[in-house]
Amino acid sequence: METAKTKPPILKYFLLSLFLSLLLLFLFLLFSLQPRRTQTLLTITTNHPSSSAVSSSEGLKIRPGYTSYDSYIQRQLNKTLNPKLRKIWTTRDWDRKIQVFSSFFDELKLQNLLSNSSKSLCVGARVGQEVEALKRVGVSDSIGIDLVPFPPLVMKGDFHNQPFDNETFDFEFSNVFDHALYPHKFVAEIERTLKPDGVCVLHVALWKRSDKYSANDLYSVKPLVKMFQRSQLVRVRKIDGFGLDTEVVFRKKNMIQGS
Repeated sequence: METAKTKPPILKYFLLSLFLSLLLLFLFLLFSLQPRRTQTLLTITTNHPSSSAVSSSEGLKIRPGYTSYDSYIQRQLNKTLNPKLRKIWTTRDWDRKIQVFSSFFDELKLQNLLSNSSKSLCVGARVGQEVEALKRVGVSDSIGIDLVPFPPLVMKGDFHNQPFDNETFDFEFSNVFDHALYPHKFVAEIERTLKPDGVCVLHVALWKRSDKYSANDLYSVKPLVKMFQRSQLVRVRKIDGFGLDTEVVFRKKNMIQGS
């Protein structure tokens, strides 16, 4: 009577080692992919436009790619001096933007954040629609600064180094914070040139990333509050301002009264 054939021991060992190898490979892949999954969830919950964006706790990211301050200035000039854009700004967009800016400024006047007697500065004013709007609502002592002047509304000036004395203005407005390569310097210059009790109004984008010429991305108001060390936050509200969605208002502290 023939005995049943059995599998050679070497085949058993091979099958056992193959099973263990596959098991170890599965466990390795499972644990190595877990951090990626966690990072993906964190990225999604931050609501940022890309995985390279700064975390929500930091709230502000400087865009890379500038090898020097000159290269940054040249990139900004590429937009400011673009003949097609300048034609649009001074024709098709002129009246429309003045009307929108005027409505913003009228509301600020009703809330006693701006008055006809306010000496006012528009920071990064391009061709000066916001300056013209201030004048039309009665704030006659108004001027703008930009890298390229547009007389008589806008004079030449770098918002990282304003060409004005300390405590010159009662009111400063800007909707170009995202173009600042050095946001701390941008804010410090506003606070330097504002008078005590002076008001600064910024229009910023917290939810959109549309301007390829922007030098920074802001994801929260918190970095602004931290940078405005000599001012107190007055209000934050949602707006619709030419791609900018948030208005932030600060008032410079009166250190004499506060002491």
